[in-house]
Amino acid sequence: MPKAMKIAIVDDEKDMRQSISQWLALSGYDTETFASAEEALKKLGPDYPGIVVSDIKMPGMDGMQFLKKLMGADSTLPVILITGHGDVPMAVEAMRVGAFDFLEKPFNPDRMNELAKKAANARRMTLDARALRRELSDGGQIMKKLIGSSPAMERLKEDILDLGQADGHVLIDGETGTGKTLVAHALHAVGARAGKKFVLLSCAAHEESALMRRLFGPMQPDDTRLPAVEEARGGTLVLEDIEALSDTAQARLLTFMNEEGTPPETRIVAISNLQDEGKTSEDVLRSDLFYRLASLRITVPPLRQRGEDILTLFTRFAEEFADDYGCDAPQVSAQEAAQLLQAPWPGNVRQLFNVAERAVLQSRRGSGTIVSLLMSDHQEMQPVMTTEGKPLKEYVEAFERMLIDNTMRRHKGSIASVMEELCLPRRTLNEKMAKYGLQRSDYL
Repeated sequence: MPKAMKIAIVDDEKDMRQSISQWLALSGYDTETFASAEEALKKLGPDYPGIVVSDIKMPGMDGMQFLKKLMGADSTLPVILITGHGDVPMAVEAMRVGAFDFLEKPFNPDRMNELAKKAANARRMTLDARALRRELSDGGQIMKKLIGSSPAMERLKEDILDLGQADGHVLIDGETGTGKTLVAHALHAVGARAGKKFVLLSCAAHEESALMRRLFGPMQPDDTRLPAVEEARGGTLVLEDIEALSDTAQARLLTFMNEEGTPPETRIVAISNLQDEGKTSEDVLRSDLFYRLASLRITVPPLRQRGEDILTLFTRFAEEFADDYGCDAPQVSAQEAAQLLQAPWPGNVRQLFNVAERAVLQSRRGSGTIVSLLMSDHQEMQPVMTTEGKPLKEYVEAFERMLIDNTMRRHKGSIASVMEELCLPRRTLNEKMAKYGLQRSDYL
């Protein structure tokens, strides 16, 4: 479950800060109290994982001075100020400086709780956005999101690292749900433009005139953003559904790319979803634009070609959902593992993600099986036939690897606990872990 939001309570009156702390703690917040602004400032940094509730009238540094210090360090930190009856004009000025809101004494505790909830939600969104930006600019972190060790995924990772270092434009294609946008983020994160702008635009989300204006300008009086080609200047511009561009837009894009020169100041990464329709980008893009984009090309593999990655991904998704819903992840039987491996997965990773969530929800209710979920997704799906696709030995090994991986994860790398649960001698466990590339250090 999500961690409780912190609330820093700053008031020189002990009874007041303890009273506020007790009330907010009963509402599920993680409170901490400070007798002065000076004391609080030692703890409250730019990424403080919470909000601040502070009195205005305090000896030494008062609430207004305190607010200005906090806003200077982190202008998005929500600060709720508590005012006396005559301090309302000061509180209004505090709102102008950057306070989230204020409460006038004597205040209703329910009103305090309502404001704290709004401020906490705002803070959570800010911190999540910051974490995402950091993650998407960290090549090492984003490459970890490309889960799997199948030959297809290893080739994909190598392609990303190679093409990430190149300067040219890139075409990414593959079926829906394979993670093409994540690959575009990874290309940006591992290359020289990692610290520059990353702008994502869906060409299919706008009608033509709006798309042309969003992509190339000119700006209108009510526009709040620069045209995408200007916004991304020096960085990476990702165009999803590149096939949705009209002939006019394609010609304009090609002109922009020609004007950029070599190497281009702004890198274009085009994403195509045409494989679902049995077509190719070459079929619908003008040839000069296609060859400019496809000189560097990545095709993201479908899930059905990724072998035991399917079990790894399912396990990871199920554990995350189980954590969110506060229950245990479902145990996968050998039959279910084989069924997961042989499912056609037309929706690819996105579909597997949804199946994992539904598996956790039905497991929490104590009903249903993973096989029933797969059958509902694929009405014509037959029972597992190990005589086609892969040899039985490969299914057994994939299941064995998943079982050891799950057990190691659950016991946080405790070899003794894993040996006891799986009834394996240490030497056998060590040999199997070496065979499947599992390392104890990854679970600690």
